[in-house]
Amino acid sequence: MFHTADPKEIKEGRLTDIYFVRTMQVLKAKKIDKWVKAEFIAKRFPEDYAWGVLAGIEEAAYLLKDLKISVRSMKEGTIFRAFESVMEIEGMYTDFGLYETSLLGLLCQASGVATKAARCKKAAGERKVISFGARRIHPVVAPMVERNAFIGGCDGISVVKNAELIGEEPSGTMPHALILIMGDTVEATKAFDEVIQPKVRRVSLVDTFNDEKIESIRVAEALGKKLFGIRLDTPSSRRGDFQKIIEEIRWELNLRGFGHVQIYVSGGLDEKRILALNPLVDAYGVGTSITNARVIDFAMDIVEIDGKPLAKRGKMSGSKSVLRCSKCFQDKIVPFKKNRRRSTPDADRCSCGGRFKELLVPFVQNNKILGGFPKPQVIREFVLKQLPHFDL
Repeated sequence: MFHTADPKEIKEGRLTDIYFVRTMQVLKAKKIDKWVKAEFIAKRFPEDYAWGVLAGIEEAAYLLKDLKISVRSMKEGTIFRAFESVMEIEGMYTDFGLYETSLLGLLCQASGVATKAARCKKAAGERKVISFGARRIHPVVAPMVERNAFIGGCDGISVVKNAELIGEEPSGTMPHALILIMGDTVEATKAFDEVIQPKVRRVSLVDTFNDEKIESIRVAEALGKKLFGIRLDTPSSRRGDFQKIIEEIRWELNLRGFGHVQIYVSGGLDEKRILALNPLVDAYGVGTSITNARVIDFAMDIVEIDGKPLAKRGKMSGSKSVLRCSKCFQDKIVPFKKNRRRSTPDADRCSCGGRFKELLVPFVQNNKILGGFPKPQVIREFVLKQLPHFDL
């Protein structure tokens, strides 16, 4: 059997830290319960990032939808900054407190993956980024991870089932195994061309046996115009000056009339490496750095009890609004007012002239999810539209 939890167990609150179970026992024994508001924020990001991409909202909603609570949340795919409340839950504490551990797990990991994917896509620009990292994670959670890699900005994902779940065609070239079994790079590439349907691009892996430059020339001469690209997955122990190897390949292919052949690179990539390789590379396969991305370290904290602002040390109490200028994307955090009114005609305008818009919107009310869920493709486009306003 696999060492994983059943969704039913999560819904039952069994995937929680024991101190929440004991808290519920104490409150029940003392007949104490209070109406609270609790917010989710990240005080800092991994590796000194300046922003994160909010993900995991759809799964969080599935966990919350049957509870007697109200939820305000940023939309999935919103790019947010430190100390900004991304979600607020309101209700009797005993109705949702048991789920803190699971909610944080859903948001923290999904947002970490989406954030790293967005950073890689930001670095790559118009070049494609494909998620190749499912082999680095438990297969039961692979669909969740690759979905969030996709909504974060990846142009494709490699695993059949994961792609099926988000309505995309899986992306991939050929493994070293095919070339090793066939015994030659050119013969393996020709066999691939003969067998695989024409709609799949012919991209040959050129680093199995011989010098990458020589193998690139051989497959280009063998397939001609049918060869869409070559891929390098050269292990670090054999790379030497990797950029120089790629530069030589590009030179030799161009010199022989194969300027149409694109260069794909995979293996040990992140946003910094992508930036360095951009002048020479057309597409990237990114694995470990996305699927094993550092989580976004959200915390859930009570900020209001029975209508009165109250929070622990180090936290700003009270319910909050996060406002973003639609023009310059400057944010500001202000006290939340249910029926906010402008005190002056310009109260909701930024100094740049743009209008501020509330990022936290009603999400769950009366045991119902409001507005439904957009498709992953829609969330991805939302992320990509925001990215130009945020720097690496």
